[in-house]
Amino acid sequence: MAMTLITTNTSSDDATSDFTSSIDNTYKLYIFKFYDVNPATDTADFTFNGSDDASSHSYDIIKTTTYFTFYHNEDDSNYNLAYQAARDLAQSTAFQLLTDSQGSGGDESSAGELFLFNPSNTTYVKHFYARDNAYYSGDISRQNYIAGYFNTTAAITALQFKMSTGNMDAVIKMYGVG
Repeated sequence: MAMTLITTNTSSDDATSDFTSSIDNTYKLYIFKFYDVNPATDTADFTFNGSDDASSHSYDIIKTTTYFTFYHNEDDSNYNLAYQAARDLAQSTAFQLLTDSQGSGGDESSAGELFLFNPSNTTYVKHFYARDNAYYSGDISRQNYIAGYFNTTAAITALQFKMSTGNMDAVIKMYGVG
């Protein structure tokens, strides 16, 4: 299966990165790759949400998710694999964390990818998973694994990425696979 670049959003001190077009029935799989994500505010969380409202993009779809982390402190003082129950969502409209407590320094960025399956299907819920690596404000490298589903049979028509507080720099590319 070929991966086709659909669009690239480059944020420079922007509040959000929105994908409000081209998420349609052209592809059964959409992949969002994000690079050099850096918050303007120290310890901000990088998040995302979807919309099934093609006109107002309300970004409030109910979702259920799970979140796992591998981490390793830069000074080798601590490392672990951990299930992060506090970062899960249970039938929530909140934005889903991709990274949390990310540092804002020039060397504290993140990168990763989000897979969204069959967003235009109107029979089933919409599954997704993400994985990323980030350098956190406490000099920690963390690899995060997030999975879940948008609990709607309506078509997902838009995604929004944003920090929990403040603006961000980021490059996010949307691909279609099929």
